[in-house]
Amino acid sequence: MKPKILVTREVFDDVLDYLRQHFEVTSNQDDVQLDPERLAGLAADKDGLMTALTERVDEALLSRGPKIKAVCNIAVGYNNIDVAACTRRGVMVTNTPGVLDESTADLAWALILATARRVTEAEAYVRNGEWKRWYLKQMLGADVHGATLGIIGMGRIGQAVARRAAGFEMKVIYHNRSRLDPETEDRIGATYTNKEQLLEQSDFVVLQVPYSAATHHLIGEADLKRMKPTAILVNTARGGVVDDAALVKALKDGTIRAAGLDVFENEPALNPGFLDLRNVVLLPHIGSSTESTRRAMAMTAARNLVAALTGGSPPNLVNAELKSG
Repeated sequence: MKPKILVTREVFDDVLDYLRQHFEVTSNQDDVQLDPERLAGLAADKDGLMTALTERVDEALLSRGPKIKAVCNIAVGYNNIDVAACTRRGVMVTNTPGVLDESTADLAWALILATARRVTEAEAYVRNGEWKRWYLKQMLGADVHGATLGIIGMGRIGQAVARRAAGFEMKVIYHNRSRLDPETEDRIGATYTNKEQLLEQSDFVVLQVPYSAATHHLIGEADLKRMKPTAILVNTARGGVVDDAALVKALKDGTIRAAGLDVFENEPALNPGFLDLRNVVLLPHIGSSTESTRRAMAMTAARNLVAALTGGSPPNLVNAELKSG
């Protein structure tokens, strides 16, 4: 008898076909948002779950699904999963690192350019019929070329963001939990500094850190005040890394010039104060949202699940102290 799995959100047909070769599959192809009770009911008899960031996997869910051996997230982040609870129960947790690095870096740059050159504001100006004439001070923005780019979080995605800065002849500085080796710094053209100096010196600050208790409100009111009044903040990391209430105030008060945001605290229920601001670009968490990348993420999660439940070792095991079989 094949193991039973639950795919909690809609995925691509070829991914389902691959999973069905190995498992008895229950899939939420209608893409209905599953509340905790419904999710627990569907997971009760399953051997494995393929989840998205929208599903919370914790002790309460695991206690309702005693057969669960693996939870495979379709994301590089896994703050929706209580990894400690999974580890206590011997449940393997996997993610999808690597496959979304370049697409997410592209999106960070889209936000850098959109905020610097006021792209969404300018487009709305045209669409609303407000553009009647050209004038010298029309929609004045900020130069990207030659500016200083500060990156907080220099993992794979942060490094991909840094590499792209060379084309704009930018000075790149970064802060990370641990400094990169000199060869990597030289390859990506980045110089290490502390967080305070980075905030003070950067024209653009890009956040690319995972969310955890340690990074909750990594950027708060005091940090925003440390930035230049002409600086722009870009968050393509996770909601909660920035204190959104403090950011709304900083944008209103002119503490910083602008912000480009792909993620929010309590998303999709973002702080309504953002909607009243023109100096912020708002996106619905689409950092990895290209067809090829999302397909690769889903298939990576599927392969992790197959390995976990068929006696292999998943290549992207988060709680590495656990081994299948």
